[in-house]
Amino acid sequence: MLKYILKRFLMIIPVMLGITLLIFTIMSFSSGDPARIILGDGASEDDILQLRDELGLDDPFFVRYFNYMKNALRGDFGRSYKTNTPVFEEIFSRFPVTLILAILGILIAIFFGVPIGIISAIKRYSVFDNIGMLFTLLLTAMPGFWLGLILMLFLSVKLDVLPATGVGSWVCYIMPSFTISARTMAVIARMTRTTMLEVIEQDYIRTARAKGATEYRIIVKHALKNTLIPVVTVAGMNFGQLLGGTVLIEAVFAMPGVGTLLVNAIRTKDLPIIMADTMFIALCFSIINLAVDLLYSFIDPRIKSQYQ
Repeated sequence: MLKYILKRFLMIIPVMLGITLLIFTIMSFSSGDPARIILGDGASEDDILQLRDELGLDDPFFVRYFNYMKNALRGDFGRSYKTNTPVFEEIFSRFPVTLILAILGILIAIFFGVPIGIISAIKRYSVFDNIGMLFTLLLTAMPGFWLGLILMLFLSVKLDVLPATGVGSWVCYIMPSFTISARTMAVIARMTRTTMLEVIEQDYIRTARAKGATEYRIIVKHALKNTLIPVVTVAGMNFGQLLGGTVLIEAVFAMPGVGTLLVNAIRTKDLPIIMADTMFIALCFSIINLAVDLLYSFIDPRIKSQYQ
């Protein structure tokens, strides 16, 4: 197991290098002058040229990339062009907001999605199944920002029971969490239903019923465990995406997360923020994928033997 974990961590290195080169290339050859954006349209050409020289923007591409990676390997990821603060201070000041949203969103999605999928599979073609699948279809097709605006209009404007924007207290996370969980909950519910339908048709399920096992024991003890692997995969991938920043939801509810930070940095071509934020998100996503793979071994002991 330890050898497998070490191997996966080593595989992250070329992934991170590839991501840094790709992002650095895109931002370097895209239109827009960071120095002009920072100083504004009213700045003189001399001031712009001086700032470009200070930022090293006039150096050749590979020289700039080599210097950036050399400093990054020493732990120096630069300072924001806009605020002149270390980039990870900017990221870590906003990451808790995104982390809380992602955790609450994925927990809500699992809490509601898995039971809906299980009951829909058990009561296939029933009224509950039809209503449940129609509900998940609507959630899948519904844009997240539109759902957020509807919740805001109903719960904040009409009923005045929840704050519309901000991060002042825990209640501020209720509407955004339900909003970002909607699509994931629908995907998990449909995935659970599909997998459960396949599992309950297996021979060992028929054998358990023939032996007189209760339906509850059959579903919880035997079927559910074999249903969880694709569900865990979907939940893990969606959790990684949520950690990358739910840009639209953060914008709708005025929440200062890493997604908003990244979008604002792209607008101003704040390269240090873009690079550090992208690498941080990629690292989080890679670690979550590793955690999901390891979780498989606890769900299905047969998988654990592959890690030896």
